[in-house]
Amino acid sequence: MQFSAAIGSPYSSVSRIAFLSHLLATDVSATKTPPLTWNYSTTNFFICRSSLTPKKPSPSIPAPKVSTSDDTSKTQLLDLIDEDDDVVRQARRSADWKAARAHYENGIVYQGRIEGSNGGGLLIRFYSLVGFLPYPQLSPSHYCKEPEKSIQEIAKTLTGTLISVKVIHAEEEKRKLIFSEKEATWSKYSNSVKVGNVYDARVGSVEDYGAFAHLRFPDGCYHLTGLVHVSEVSWDLVQDVRDILNEGDLVKVKVIGVDRNKSRITLSIKQLEEDPLLETLEKVIPQDNSGGSPSEDYVIDPLPGLETIVEELKREEGIIDIKITRQGFEKRVVSQDLQLWLSNAPPNGNQFTLLARAGRQVQEIQLVTSLDQDGIKFALQRVLERVP
Repeated sequence: MQFSAAIGSPYSSVSRIAFLSHLLATDVSATKTPPLTWNYSTTNFFICRSSLTPKKPSPSIPAPKVSTSDDTSKTQLLDLIDEDDDVVRQARRSADWKAARAHYENGIVYQGRIEGSNGGGLLIRFYSLVGFLPYPQLSPSHYCKEPEKSIQEIAKTLTGTLISVKVIHAEEEKRKLIFSEKEATWSKYSNSVKVGNVYDARVGSVEDYGAFAHLRFPDGCYHLTGLVHVSEVSWDLVQDVRDILNEGDLVKVKVIGVDRNKSRITLSIKQLEEDPLLETLEKVIPQDNSGGSPSEDYVIDPLPGLETIVEELKREEGIIDIKITRQGFEKRVVSQDLQLWLSNAPPNGNQFTLLARAGRQVQEIQLVTSLDQDGIKFALQRVLERVP
């Protein structure tokens, strides 16, 4: 029987490893067959057994000793195996980086095992690679289940479990592989979120510009997060969101916008309540002369900035007449800025009602026009774009 291995031969790395592993597993000193003899040439070496029939050594001749050259050869073989292992491992890693890039480009959801965690996030197994999932990219369902625990404590309980993630960054040169559970959750649940839907929600982080709220789905878990802008928190003037909302508060929210391209949900709390101006319009603006209804010699001074808007409206085609008819005062400040909008009150012939509000003061404006409701909205939009 003859075995041969040629250095630099075109055999595959796997075949060479299998052969060399078989060779090293053979204990020359323990077998009854004659020892291996080594013949070197300039480019190849061959390993041969001299006979298939075992022979007993002569009693007068001592058993041959293994020379030190055998130890050197074994070391060379081990180095060759290690080198081939590195080649195989590198080829696999390169293939896995290509797979990670494909997952990123195609938005594929991957089931990854959580290998552990550190102060900033989770370590996720991706085939032969290990990537990183920052804590802000976790689905809110984890910390909403156990709000009394820190995110680091929750992360320890997740080690060893599977998690659905998307690759959001894959860069082999810098060894950067970043995952997001939020993106994977968005793909699964966002299609059911529609403008006008009302959800129970738990308040997350509270910022100067608003509060983030986690939406509770029918399965009892909080899968998605939306933003309640400061202007949508309350009909009252809100100086600081933290005066009204705190992390962990349970609230009801209404979906007023969904941006599927940017994975964003816009929410409102105040729109679940009636606008106090529309609800009490006839109360805050009395209809008798004593309360502010104009008489022939009674002149209402326009709210700051309103006079310019009125003059610009008169220049719009289709506007026949416009005048302030009455005013009143609310019990609370809704906004210090001038607000102007078309009333929901049905028109009286070709006469529509506009409402202007600033601070506690409210003024009603009668608009006579040949335009329909949409035409008036477009006219107002053009005017407001011209007025600084």
